[in-house]
Amino acid sequence: MPVWLQALMWGTIAGAALVLGAALSWRWSLPSKLVSSIMSFGAGVLISALAFELVDEAVQGGGLWPTVAGFLAGAVVYVSANMLLARAGAKHRKRSGGQQPSEKDDPGSGTAIAVGALLDGVPESVVLGVTMLAGGAVSPAMMAAVFISNVPEGLSGTAGMKKAGRSAGYVFGLWGGIAVLSGLAALMGYTLLENAPEELVAFITSVAAGGILAMLADTMIPEAFEEHHNLTGLTASVGFLTAFTIHHVGG
Repeated sequence: MPVWLQALMWGTIAGAALVLGAALSWRWSLPSKLVSSIMSFGAGVLISALAFELVDEAVQGGGLWPTVAGFLAGAVVYVSANMLLARAGAKHRKRSGGQQPSEKDDPGSGTAIAVGALLDGVPESVVLGVTMLAGGAVSPAMMAAVFISNVPEGLSGTAGMKKAGRSAGYVFGLWGGIAVLSGLAALMGYTLLENAPEELVAFITSVAAGGILAMLADTMIPEAFEEHHNLTGLTASVGFLTAFTIHHVGG
């Protein structure tokens, strides 16, 4: 199978985890503590992947300063965009409780939530494609990290959308669309940077890493802590160690 097609496939599979989480949440009313525990586990997994799969390898490949500049740029861009979306009604898009506004309460919030969910998912998918540049195969640790973290995102976000009165068509159309776009983002991450200088690859990789870390701090970790704060740190630590182990076994 051509590598570009593999990038498309792995990105779509990772995005499909959002649909899986949404389906579980739509079918069953899962306890909020269970959802938040999965959320904190996924956050720990992603933090580990950022440290060992993205930032460290970006430094080794393209140098320290392109990595530092990209990471800071990614965090600034994500936080700025997230602030704008929060004002439009997408502030609680990952919350599983009744915090999400309905379209009636806040017109335009549905669009803002959709854009926000896309903003959360694209950097992860781009990285999947970028990790295939070196060896022609997806990084097992990064793939596991994105998939594991996407399931609780779909769980939590769908629970909140359901309580806000959004339809099944809206919910599954949103997550299904993001799954498709995730595949395309991974494809672009591979094809557009296939022959790029190492410094540029390091910059783009760390842009995505900075955006992902900002997303974790702004959305996933607060949701996990609010519902189940006593065990959030421990659960996130287990997630971190899980991804760390996958990185070393797979590497």
